[in-house]
Amino acid sequence: MKEKHLSVRIPETEMKILEKHAKKTKRTKTDLVREWIRSLEKISDSTAHVQRIHEPALQEGFPP
Repeated sequence: MKEKHLSVRIPETEMKILEKHAKKTKRTKTDLVREWIRSLEKISDSTAHVQRIHEPALQEGFPP
């Protein structure tokens, strides 16, 4: 797989959080960001699943 480069500007406070977590887990900041990106797909899949469950009720006018 071809890799791409990503440059992100974040506030110093967020960088400190990332650095602290990286040190605590003995992982690189890059690894943590990659893991977070991969988790977005899981979150998206989960959200789609919940929407499919509630869709019939929403069509009937019931709140989820």
